[in-house]
Amino acid sequence: MGIGPSTKETTLHNFRDPLLDVVAADEELDLMGVLIVGTPQDQQDKVLVGTRAAVWAEGMRADGVIISADGWGNSDVDYTNTIELGKRNIPVVGIHFTGTAAQFVVTNPYMDTIVDMNKNPEGIETNIVGENAVDRIDARKATAMLKLKMRKR
Repeated sequence: MGIGPSTKETTLHNFRDPLLDVVAADEELDLMGVLIVGTPQDQQDKVLVGTRAAVWAEGMRADGVIISADGWGNSDVDYTNTIELGKRNIPVVGIHFTGTAAQFVVTNPYMDTIVDMNKNPEGIETNIVGENAVDRIDARKATAMLKLKMRKR
């Protein structure tokens, strides 16, 4: 889905994505791939992309998934739909720009482990590079949460 709101990351951040680096370096996890899913306007298409992502993860026999999203509001519908891949008995952890000022527009029971990538103390989006993006600490939190969920399974 994305890395941070408003694409305020530097190109270097995208080439050295902390989430990808942390997961790839973890010896207890086997990184199978990265799936990038868009945010369609039409509700039917929103359901389609989320369902297709879940089918892809299930088809790959993934033992767990980390989902990252870069927006809120309308994008929450896609995010919530995709994170429902937990229905397929796949442990899932989310990374999302939530902040204290924003709440999810929709939720579901599979959204019990979400790492907020917002770094601003006020919980708002800023123009400061790095405050709106995943860092290594966020990636480590998400990885640890996923491992715990996978062990419980």
